[in-house]
Amino acid sequence: MTEEIEFILDSTKESMTGSIAHLEKEFLNIRAGKASPAMLGSVFVDYYGAQTPLSQIANLNVPDARTITIQPYEKSMLHPIEKAIMVANIGFNPMNNGDVIIISVPPLTEERRRDLAKQAKVEAEDAKVGIRNVRKDANNEIKKLEKDGTSEDICKTAEEEVQNLTNSFIRKVDELLVAKEAEIMKV
Repeated sequence: MTEEIEFILDSTKESMTGSIAHLEKEFLNIRAGKASPAMLGSVFVDYYGAQTPLSQIANLNVPDARTITIQPYEKSMLHPIEKAIMVANIGFNPMNNGDVIIISVPPLTEERRRDLAKQAKVEAEDAKVGIRNVRKDANNEIKKLEKDGTSEDICKTAEEEVQNLTNSFIRKVDELLVAKEAEIMKV
């Protein structure tokens, strides 16, 4: 195979791997009943005029499966952190005891579990669309090479390789989705 086709295949694999990594990151944000510091990943606090991730201005701990504690590095940040959690609209009600903020993670209802499972399906479908778009771009690049004089057999083999990559990454997305749905639906 030519160097150009090797490059196309490598960049295709890299892009598809990026789609999987993004999906895994999105799945971390879908909580499955157990407390996790990742649940607060979308919380940004106004820290001296700059929007700063909560994890950079406070220590996040999970003492048990239903509780998250937030201990700010500066005591004066207790109220801004509390406000930022409310503004983030992630369904938590923070309690401030003067030293730390305590969040009790409520158990999930059956209806909420189904909603989260649907959300996981949507994220998985988005990842599949991303993978298919990468496939389309790679096939277009291969067709350009074919027009520029690369042998038809080499291009056909490259397109088959792109399809095999696509199939394996779609299978990986499906496996991740099945695992996440099982995690969500487990009481």
